[in-house]
Amino acid sequence: MATNYFSNHSGSRFLSNNATTQSNSPANPAPTTPTNRNRVSSSKHFSTTLNNGERSKSKDSSESNSVSHTPKVHPLRNTWVFWFRQQRSPGNKVIDYEEGIKKISAFSSVESFWSLWTHLTPPSALQPTTDYLLFHSGIRRPVWEDPLNISGGKWIIRLRKGVADRLWEDLVLAVAGDMFDECRGAAKEEDGADDDNSSDEPQLPEICGCTISVRQSEDIISLWNRVEADRQVREKIRDTIRKVLNLPPSTIMEYKTNNDSMQDKSSFRNSAIDRTPLS
Repeated sequence: MATNYFSNHSGSRFLSNNATTQSNSPANPAPTTPTNRNRVSSSKHFSTTLNNGERSKSKDSSESNSVSHTPKVHPLRNTWVFWFRQQRSPGNKVIDYEEGIKKISAFSSVESFWSLWTHLTPPSALQPTTDYLLFHSGIRRPVWEDPLNISGGKWIIRLRKGVADRLWEDLVLAVAGDMFDECRGAAKEEDGADDDNSSDEPQLPEICGCTISVRQSEDIISLWNRVEADRQVREKIRDTIRKVLNLPPSTIMEYKTNNDSMQDKSSFRNSAIDRTPLS
């Protein structure tokens, strides 16, 4: 049976022809309430690392059952930080947006990610209007004006209520698991070729982070990138989103620069609809 994922908002059409989504049971609304949502990671980086770790553990245990081994830690390439924007009261608008953003925790390994993730309430159990934000640790605050965000923008997908949990999880795994690593400009690839000889500073990814915004009539996921002016990179990111989320060809995606957001003081209004056909 086909499931319609996408909301009919601001010109977006209802879409179908997607895989059936299992609904998640509501949990307590607090953002750190434990939930039973263990599942195998869909991230290429996560799954490969965990499988190698499991094989190594099996080999070690067969060699000696009496020796205590220190648990293996599988580091990620980057450190990421989860944020939570607290529910705002009616009439309390954009002026207090940054004040409402609270840091939850950072993670830099597969193990620390799952330890945190299994204690986060899923989006379906959050009250409107609230946001989850996942951003690279090099970004001081997950806002438009941050020096690493200001020249970028974001891809936007609007979802009908009740289907966001799985898509949000898949997007988070893709970001933390470096599945957007190839989405970079030619100049950045050339700069990265001499990283071993040039600087000890970590190279920042093109992807700044991702968010989910729980609203009254829809849920909105977005993926932020650093350089909105590079059209080829933006298109690579768009195509990778379609792939990792397994989106149908008719999915409507929107893009908005952070400069435009600062001008109209809105994250999602007046965004540009991408009409590029899926090849």
